[in-house]
Amino acid sequence: MEINLFYLTVLFSIIGYVYYRVTKNNGYFHDKPIPSLAVKPFFGSSASLLLKKTTFFDYMSYVYNKFPNVKVLGVFDTTTPMFLIRDPQLIKRIGVKDFDHFVDHRPTFGNSDESDSPHALFAKSLFALNGQRWRDMRATLSPAFTGSKMRQMFQLMDECIQTMMRHMETNIKQKGSMEVEVKDILSRLAMDVIASCAFGLKVNCFEDRENEFLKHAKKMLLFGRLTVLLKIMTFRWFPEFASRFGFDVIDKEQAVYFSSIIKDTVQTRESKGIVRHDMIDLLLQAKKGTLKHQQETEVHEGFATVQESDVGKVQGLTTMTEPEMIAQCLIFLIGGFDTVSTAGTFLIYELMRNPDIQEKLYQEIMETEKSLDGKPLTYDALQSMKYMDMVVSEALRMWPPAPALDRLCVRDYVVDDGEGLRFTIDKGTCAWIPVYGLHFDPQYFPNPERFDPERFSEANRANINLDVYLPFGIGPRNCIGSRFALMEVKAFAYHMLRKFSFQRSEKTQIPLQMKKGFVAVAAEGGVFVQLQARS
Repeated sequence: MEINLFYLTVLFSIIGYVYYRVTKNNGYFHDKPIPSLAVKPFFGSSASLLLKKTTFFDYMSYVYNKFPNVKVLGVFDTTTPMFLIRDPQLIKRIGVKDFDHFVDHRPTFGNSDESDSPHALFAKSLFALNGQRWRDMRATLSPAFTGSKMRQMFQLMDECIQTMMRHMETNIKQKGSMEVEVKDILSRLAMDVIASCAFGLKVNCFEDRENEFLKHAKKMLLFGRLTVLLKIMTFRWFPEFASRFGFDVIDKEQAVYFSSIIKDTVQTRESKGIVRHDMIDLLLQAKKGTLKHQQETEVHEGFATVQESDVGKVQGLTTMTEPEMIAQCLIFLIGGFDTVSTAGTFLIYELMRNPDIQEKLYQEIMETEKSLDGKPLTYDALQSMKYMDMVVSEALRMWPPAPALDRLCVRDYVVDDGEGLRFTIDKGTCAWIPVYGLHFDPQYFPNPERFDPERFSEANRANINLDVYLPFGIGPRNCIGSRFALMEVKAFAYHMLRKFSFQRSEKTQIPLQMKKGFVAVAAEGGVFVQLQARS
């Protein structure tokens, strides 16, 4: 009896301690002169999202519009106090002007950059690094993502798209049309492109649909798996425990597989003097400290392209370790795969829904094709397509790959709007920038539910507030690969529209039913369209 009582006492003590740990900050916003959302134990203000009762887009829209006249409101994402920033001027101050107070991402996936484990690769990636280590790595990698480097890499990407087009044309040739799931096509293309440009491999995920590279990539990218979700929740509830035991979002099996590929490729390149102008070549230069910023020739790179800040233009690391190099390839796979496939999927969806816009873009493609006079598509020809850029920019407004941005406050930050609102964002809390809410706010984008590329015409783009159009983030910590992503999406759209028209099929959802929960932005059941071969 006494033993049972002892164990019960221990059990309840543990439960009490855990409950205290996850609820101790629940009253945080009570002392702040801003409104806040209700809090539930363990889930904070995001229970509906974490329990898969709502979509990420709907959740961000709800919290953004809950208090429409305030500049800042308080939200709890599990146990972390989040200051949801609705005011464009404050967004700019936090993201750009006062960036030193918000230099890091929130440690969502266990980004303990002190980890020495050779398999803890995510922690060494640009996304996860903190403070000065992040600054050094950003400056080191920044020259690899300039327009001139994209121009060199364009041929490798275009070869992957041409392989996809041959596969599509062969399958459609007999029937003249075919129903396809767009996300599946773009996911396979994105995998081919990343394998070629970041790992130096040709895998052809259209013909060899279950190749080894694709299998391991799928395992690594399945963020909805229970084991990964448990890791994420552990990182959020008990970050010290997760860091101490070297948790990493990338499983050891995938870390070993991709590390061996990169090591073998590097050894072959260095021993045989092979130059391919891909990411491996650029990272080898960075590893040796020879990758430098060069004077760029002026070229229209697209409205959504983010510009590199001064942080990325200083001297970076003099050398890069092998695990750091491998980590950058993996984060390129993780970030580039989903961003490109998601952006391309919803672009095709909107073109299918708006045949007049699709036809206008097709006419520009034909004009570009004529100007090439039988020569292959080039990076500069693609960048010169103004209507293409308008269409892609609007697709990114309506379907931003990241519905929200986070910034960790690393030093106490006083907010004073000069109109009576004054409070402190405390160190260790986060600023949350609701991208989806901003993109659908009618005061910034009139009639936001309408797909209207004319918003981004040369005559109208001056009316757009750049502090609220954030498809690739804001400030020094914006997406380093925006040029690469835009290049791939535009090249895909160019080649596909040149050969096919996008039409509604029997399985097409209008409107789309989006997946619920804290998952990547995706449609439930996929995005289906009918590809009709052009005569």
